[in-house]
Amino acid sequence: MCTNFSLTVQHLNVIVFNYCTNMLKNNQNQNQSDDNLNVLRRIQKNPRSSQRKLALDLGFSLGKLNYCLKALKEKGLVKIKNFRDNKNKISYIYLLTPGGIEAKTNLTLSFMKRKMKEYDEVKVELKKELD
Repeated sequence: MCTNFSLTVQHLNVIVFNYCTNMLKNNQNQNQSDDNLNVLRRIQKNPRSSQRKLALDLGFSLGKLNYCLKALKEKGLVKIKNFRDNKNKISYIYLLTPGGIEAKTNLTLSFMKRKMKEYDEVKVELKKELD
């Protein structure tokens, strides 16, 4: 009987570990999606912003912004072009591709659904506490 109990506890530990691992992954994915959405919004708002300005506006390090931009470019959501005739060769323009516009829309919808769900959960909790 003790053997069965210890196996049950081991199984529960594995289940809890897997659950926590999945929750962390989901949170990381949500954070990355939120970051991508914010980058896409800023680019659409001001495509001629420098990376330094974008990073400052977003509260990102320059390295984090570079990582996000590279990922968005690899996914085909952003085009990055430099001004060939510009004396300052480090000036770039960031353009959302049609796929980038679609992704921004989908990320916005996902974000809004998540926030509405959080709002509903908090509303239920507050109602329980007030009753």
